[in-house]
Amino acid sequence: MNYLIIGANSGIGNEIAIKLHEQGHQVYTAQRNAPQNLASYQKFNVLENELDLTQLPNQIDGLVYCPGSINLKPFNRLTTQDFYNDWQINFLGAVKVIQSVLPNLKSSKGSIVLFSSVAAQTGMSFHASVASAKAAIEGLTYSLAAEFAPLIRVNAIAPSLIDTPLSNKLLSDENKKEAAAKRHPLQKYGHVNDIASMACFLLGKDASFITGQIIKIDGGLSNIR
Repeated sequence: MNYLIIGANSGIGNEIAIKLHEQGHQVYTAQRNAPQNLASYQKFNVLENELDLTQLPNQIDGLVYCPGSINLKPFNRLTTQDFYNDWQINFLGAVKVIQSVLPNLKSSKGSIVLFSSVAAQTGMSFHASVASAKAAIEGLTYSLAAEFAPLIRVNAIAPSLIDTPLSNKLLSDENKKEAAAKRHPLQKYGHVNDIASMACFLLGKDASFITGQIIKIDGGLSNIR
């Protein structure tokens, strides 16, 4: 199988690429820096560049769009540019990539995995900008799943706080780590393997009857009080 991972140089994207490679798949990645794995790589900034389709196979069995942001501020300190920046990287970047490789996905009846956030459906202070962008991802997931069926499956994963380079500031010392864990009913925060395992499942044949779903992986935070 041929899989394309956007944003695989670290964190969740890198873990997905590693898992798929270990399963024997051909993995193509596109991001700013070379990935920490054996995947085929092209330099790509989703805000500035177009994908070089000549470096990709005609058939792509799965696409994962990983770029995201954590821009947490009180609403009165957010500018319209903050909203636009989050919208660009989380939502418009995904739209651009999907449109670019749609013929490749159709030819293989592929699968698309996007990333939302627990904040899209659970009200959280200081999350207005990123929650809005991630809510757009959820709307896109539902719409594309309907439009692309039965050829392409489209799902999204909505994580809570995951220990990645992107969330370093939120988990920068033991006190912050303890506080983050206590916010979750399972009394822990997530790790990249938790998310990467689900992404690989959604890409594969065992998930062939799953589309148009927002899969919450959040330690129970969104539904349990």
